[in-house]
Amino acid sequence: MSPHRWQKSSYCQEGDACVHISTGPTLVRMADADPPRNVLTVGAKAFGGLLDLLKSSGGR
Repeated sequence: MSPHRWQKSSYCQEGDACVHISTGPTLVRMADADPPRNVLTVGAKAFGGLLDLLKSSGGR
């Protein structure tokens, strides 16, 4: 069992096409399922930059 607390994206549709996120003070983990099978870990600052970019581009 994963020690991280995972949260499903609020933009998730029905089925398996969901992103799950686990945050910490310095890292953000993104996974394809809960429990996670494939996990991408990035720095919190880099993840914040990604969110800013997505917001400014309208998610395109």
